[in-house]
Amino acid sequence: MKINTMKKKIILLTLIAVIACGALVSCGFVSAAAQVAGATGIIDKNTANAITASSQAIGSAAEEITPEQEYYIGRAVAANILSSYKVWKSNSALTTYLNNICAAITINSPRPDIYNGYKVAILDSNEINAFATPGGHILVTRGLINTAKSEDALAGVIAHEVAHIQLQHAVKAIKTSRITQALIVTGTSAVGAAAGMDVNELTSVFNESVGEIVQTMVNSGYSQTQEFDADNTAMSLMASAGYNPQGLLEMLRSLGTGGGSGFGKTHPTPEQRIKNAEKSVGKYNVANNSSFRQARFGAAVK
Repeated sequence: MKINTMKKKIILLTLIAVIACGALVSCGFVSAAAQVAGATGIIDKNTANAITASSQAIGSAAEEITPEQEYYIGRAVAANILSSYKVWKSNSALTTYLNNICAAITINSPRPDIYNGYKVAILDSNEINAFATPGGHILVTRGLINTAKSEDALAGVIAHEVAHIQLQHAVKAIKTSRITQALIVTGTSAVGAAAGMDVNELTSVFNESVGEIVQTMVNSGYSQTQEFDADNTAMSLMASAGYNPQGLLEMLRSLGTGGGSGFGKTHPTPEQRIKNAEKSVGKYNVANNSSFRQARFGAAVK
């Protein structure tokens, strides 16, 4: 099928917008140039609007997500999770205990201070699962807490979720989707301009992408590589806080024998994670004060 001259011009100019923004030329400059070209008759108005929408989408994809934005994205993710779970408020002392563990893990970590801080909440569910959202929200089910046999094991769970936050796994997923959606808007805008489609409608595909990612993160979880990276980082965080990284392996072994729903849907199998963690756990030497922590654990988890 032959492409007419106007469509060729639209596609060419849209590709110029992509290349210019990719080469760190101001996307605002590209947008302004497109509007001038439209006003002077070099290209028609629909074409100018298509190029503007494309350059704005690409520019937005390249922007860094600020700590404040990360926090509010995380709130949206947490709200999504809480549409399926209720927060367990019957034991405020246990919630405080978990937050104290989290504070011990994060205080000497690479990111001790984040916008509005780290917060741990308990989900009222027998399902064995835990979630970390951008910006410091950590959600742990009662089922997972009941599976733990020690404070070190609980610290392993929390450190793993803290690692996801500090490694910005969710934020990276959002950035990747931004770029993908920007290219979708770019490609569709060229065709849409020729067909007389509403550019605002096309651009909304990009603007709605974050909401779609929220759903993907909750249902699909992180990649196996990211989970392994989180385990490796968690062991380092635990050792820095005085916890025994073997606690993470202890928790993984409990998960491997305890069954339960939910956890396998959003994490690699415990066997896979144990095999990965065993490669590096031996390099950590931590003073043994487990009896004190075990007494504290017994008092908190009743």
